[in-house]
Amino acid sequence: MPELPEVETTVRGLAAVLQDVRLISVIARRADLRRAFPADLGQRMTGARIISLGRRAKYGVLGTDRGDSMVFHLGMSGRWRIDPEDIGTHDHLVMETESGHVLSLFDPRRFGSVDLVETAQIAGFPSFAAMGPEPLGDAFTPAYLRERLAGRASPIKAPIKAVLLDQRIVAGLGNIYVCEALNMARISPLRAAGQIGPAKLKPLVAAIKAVLIDAIAAGGSTLRDYARPDGQLGYFAKQWRVYGREGEPCPCGGTVERTVQSGRSTFWCRRCQK
Repeated sequence: MPELPEVETTVRGLAAVLQDVRLISVIARRADLRRAFPADLGQRMTGARIISLGRRAKYGVLGTDRGDSMVFHLGMSGRWRIDPEDIGTHDHLVMETESGHVLSLFDPRRFGSVDLVETAQIAGFPSFAAMGPEPLGDAFTPAYLRERLAGRASPIKAPIKAVLLDQRIVAGLGNIYVCEALNMARISPLRAAGQIGPAKLKPLVAAIKAVLIDAIAAGGSTLRDYARPDGQLGYFAKQWRVYGREGEPCPCGGTVERTVQSGRSTFWCRRCQK
């Protein structure tokens, strides 16, 4: 699934051809993805000018001069294509700009989604309302994380990896980058979140930010279907410390192991991650 760096890279790629550009055609080529396309999507978006492009967690947001924002999620296999050579079966939403570009939302497995939200009400969009702070934002600090891990009644007993994947705690983190950050911060993914003290939380927050920044700079990580809107692959996979590297050396000299937590693969090193 495309995670925060892949969505950020996608939004930046779209900005190159959509910022301050008017859409002259918006066509949904099927009724739904994970859920139905908005019935009035074409009517509300055709003729609109894109005045902002942004991201919230793993969602992209295209703001228009009509007071609407189109919110998209790439699901498991989705990606945007700019000026594709042909429009095929899996190009489910096609937009044409006044400058002559064609953009298609390509999603073979159809786990993505597209919604239209009034821009003024976007903070209350159900998928956004309960989210925690952005990991690259100023609100995501060691003090904030310590407060959340302490819990209202007692410290959180769930493993730190599971807690970091909880979008209510911090928005946008996914499996790949949590594994990488925990390794960089030398924290076991199995450790109870509430037992991690301030001395460990400071490097953890720093590691999360560093991993995401480096991944965005590399264009994200290509796994199976993901590619940037210009067709280029994401190259951060070449920098992975532990993810997908079971049996290979950890940067500390130990050996990367794989375990399963809540149905997801966790890659870590028991030698350096305590």
